Amino acid sequence: MHSMTGYGRAFAEIEGRQITVEVKSVNHRFLDISFRIPRNLMFLEDAARRVIAARLSRGHVDVFMTYRNLRADSRKVQVDAALFSAYVEGIRELRGAIGPDLRDDRTLMGIARMPDVLTVTEADEDQEAVEALMKVALNEALDALVAMREREGEAMKRDLSARTDAIERMTGEIEARYPETVAEYTQRLRAAVAELVGSAVDETRLLMEVAIMADKSAIAEETVRLKSHVQQLRTLYESEEPIGRRMDFLVQELNREVNTVSSKSQDIPITRLTVDLKAEIEKLREQLQNIE
Repeated sequence: MHSMTGYGRAFAEIEGRQITVEVKSVNHRFLDISFRIPRNLMFLEDAARRVIAARLSRGHVDVFMTYRNLRADSRKVQVDAALFSAYVEGIRELRGAIGPDLRDDRTLMGIARMPDVLTVTEADEDQEAVEALMKVALNEALDALVAMREREGEAMKRDLSARTDAIERMTGEIEARYPETVAEYTQRLRAAVAELVGSAVDETRLLMEVAIMADKSAIAEETVRLKSHVQQLRTLYESEEPIGRRMDFLVQELNREVNTVSSKSQDIPITRLTVDLKAEIEKLREQLQNIE
């Protein structure tokens, strides 16, 4: 069982290229991936989505990337000869305006400092090399994130197992209580009829009324299904596959059966048990919102 909440971070470097990847996830009904990466790394998004989708099935995932290229060929210096010629013409015009006494002290470093004569640009990246580097860091970050989700999942599994045990126990109490409700109804009906007509109670008619009541309030099918759903939940808790969606269905079915029991029964102890059952089922529902 995995939680959908986790965090992982990794750094990778290959041949002068460095990348840092951070991955954060929270609960979400489906797998929803959001990227916050430099514009020059946008080409990595599709590959990163495929890597994440192979490792995670649900959750909102935020991916952060930073990148540095320290290779000697990572930048290019471009010379704007036309701009330099324009500077030279401007200098000549300025000298003519001021007079011939103005000394021409041009040097290479002075020319290099002229605005925009020399410009530094990023060289085109080797996209295959950067993608391979990204996958190394992303998988390491996902390893850390999945490990955190597993740890949280184990804690959630213990809580869910305890609540499932409570649901099973209360279902057993309802089953044990039901025959007593029929016996108590028979006694109340017999006493009411005797009070009205004396000791001449029509047993056949009395038993017929009890049978009608028992049929209307029968909850055996519901309790059998409740116990079946409980066993399915326990099987899911041990599954190696994502279980959140299947758990959601079973919790809905649990709630449906308990509501049916509650509507059929007019017995106060059973009604109290159904209220407690609904509370435990609601806690299961809250927990499964963060189960992958």
